[in-house]
Amino acid sequence: LLDKVQELEGGPPVILISGHGDVATAVEAMTRGAVNFLEKPLDENRVLITIRTALRERQLASENTGLRKQLTGRWQLIGESRAMKKLAAQVAQVARSDAAVLITGENGSGKEVVARNLHYQGKRASKPYITVNCAAIPSELIESELFGHEKGSFTGAVERRTGHFEAANEGSLFLDEIGDMPLPVQAKVLRALETHEITRVGDSRSIPVDIRVIAATNADLTKAVEEKSFRLDLFYRLNVVPLRVPPLRERTADIPLLVEFFLEQMAQRSGRAPQAITPDALEFLGTLDWPGNVRQLRNLLEGATVFSSGEGIGRPDLEEILASGPGMTPLPQAGGAGGTDPFRAPTFEEFKGLSEMLFFKLKLAENGGNVKRTAEVLGMQRSHLYKKIDRYGLR
Repeated sequence: LLDKVQELEGGPPVILISGHGDVATAVEAMTRGAVNFLEKPLDENRVLITIRTALRERQLASENTGLRKQLTGRWQLIGESRAMKKLAAQVAQVARSDAAVLITGENGSGKEVVARNLHYQGKRASKPYITVNCAAIPSELIESELFGHEKGSFTGAVERRTGHFEAANEGSLFLDEIGDMPLPVQAKVLRALETHEITRVGDSRSIPVDIRVIAATNADLTKAVEEKSFRLDLFYRLNVVPLRVPPLRERTADIPLLVEFFLEQMAQRSGRAPQAITPDALEFLGTLDWPGNVRQLRNLLEGATVFSSGEGIGRPDLEEILASGPGMTPLPQAGGAGGTDPFRAPTFEEFKGLSEMLFFKLKLAENGGNVKRTAEVLGMQRSHLYKKIDRYGLR
């Protein structure tokens, strides 16, 4: 009977009950698929507990299957290049631990994909995964968002609210753009990580939390530490396992796989067959510098599927979109048609890119490479300047 039940797709968990049980019978039953073995006379409470446990284990197994399917969908680590194989191997190894991870990489390179893989490949996969974009939350609200607040603790706190640390209990908390977190909040995050306790705004009681913290940044935190805008002790606490996500320009061999993956995704959403792409267009994609990385590639393909003809996505479709606005233009290449002289650039877009690159390079040199001082002189946010530095490779 056990063998027949095991052949059923999605069959129920089996608990074997016998009045003539012994160790050998129990072992055989378990090896053939039974989840438990009970002897008569039966204790009602034990039966109920055994049934609940069996159903809970079945539910967890089903949830884990669903979670693993997520990793074969949008959140796959796509790539066969040496850099991506190395990263995938690191993720698989690190996912098994609870160590804090600091993911670094340029905007659009796939830091969140790495974070989700760390969670869903690990032992906390069936528990909550909470994402917090530290750069998107106003500085006066971020403490409340992270730790929660009590009713009446500040203007607008009309009811008690649970923060992201509590919401992620037993799971993983992904702190994206950690470099933009205000210094006073950094101190409280450090305390929470060291004591495994948090305190809501407006309350004095400590609440225990069990979470794995994964942080990510596109900024240079070592420079931020030197400039006193990021705490050294928090940096050490987060940087237990550093993972670097390579920019797309360092793994252009992965572009054909990424193109195939994104076009398949878009086809599934639209309910149509995947768009074809011409060899000329695919070759052209491999020549670009991708300041926006994988995100830029995905957005470019999404636009190209709208403009392309029935013959598939061609190079003219891609060039038309690239010329349509900032953020979708390939970086100028030294030694190319225009070299590093903007006035010799063959297109207006390359002229703009070269001019901006040379401007920031000059200003950084004038200020001895000090990013904080350069940002102050230019009257711009330091995070914005870091993005320009990353885009033009001025580190």
